[in-house]
Amino acid sequence: MTYAEFFYEVKNKFMGTDVSDIKEHLAYQFCIEDEEAGGAFYVEVKDGQLFVEPYEYYDRDAMFISDPDTLMKIAEGKTDPVWAFTTQKLKVEGNIDKALRLKEIIDMKQKEAKKKK
Repeated sequence: MTYAEFFYEVKNKFMGTDVSDIKEHLAYQFCIEDEEAGGAFYVEVKDGQLFVEPYEYYDRDAMFISDPDTLMKIAEGKTDPVWAFTTQKLKVEGNIDKALRLKEIIDMKQKEAKKKK
């Protein structure tokens, strides 16, 4: 899988997630460590909206570093990001309190997916 394919798959999983309950600004950069799919993208919550873009975000709150398989499992809700961090499959740099809010965004996405079923 190429970086572009990986990025658009992750973006499609998150776009449309209702984050209107999150009032603070959150900015996360994801660094994918892989020869084929390697690269960076960011997820930002701003003014109650979610943005996922294929760029580095220098003014980020936290940065997540992992292989593409782990990041995809986190995005799909199959792997808990806290567990991935604990087992050293996910590295985290930056504001840990804000980094933990990523799970909240993933949980919101999961709730919406269940409602659609």
